[in-house]
Amino acid sequence: MGSVMITKGKAWVLTVAATITIAATITIAAAAASSSECMSSGGCQGSFYIFISFHGKDVRNAFLSHLLQALEHAGIRAYVDTTGLSKGDDIAQSLGEAIRNSRIAIPIFSLNYASSRWCLNELVQIMDCRKWGKLVMPVFYRVEPWEVRRPTTYSLEKALASHGNDSEVRTRWMKALSDASRLSGWHLDANG
Repeated sequence: MGSVMITKGKAWVLTVAATITIAATITIAAAAASSSECMSSGGCQGSFYIFISFHGKDVRNAFLSHLLQALEHAGIRAYVDTTGLSKGDDIAQSLGEAIRNSRIAIPIFSLNYASSRWCLNELVQIMDCRKWGKLVMPVFYRVEPWEVRRPTTYSLEKALASHGNDSEVRTRWMKALSDASRLSGWHLDANG
């Protein structure tokens, strides 16, 4: 299927948001029809249908706000840090539960995504859940899928280096980035 490239201003944001909304609606309906499969994997019990992993600085006030509006309009609840966390919650535990309990995960790869340990750890958990049937629908926001795969580009090597020298952790992050970048998703061109 490959990545869908969309390049024209606000229209591309709305097109991707509408596409994700349609796909999410179909997936949710299918998951509801086979809820025993969800229960056997330990997921799908949560109140959020979609978990969105993103680097706030890059997308919070642009693409993400439009996506959340489209999903809300369709009646689909999405977990993001501003709506899913309550004061006093253990952040790592809450994020892990939200990832496991959502039906769909949408990592939004952007220039600074890999500069966040939180994003990278979320992605590892998302890709682990994919093994149990979670649908992962990546968005490549102003980065190319191949840039996410190759550590010499996408500022990834520098970002990973800033996280320390734990080779086991780096290996898990690189595998998750590589695996996710090979999934069919949406590609939002840098000229958009």
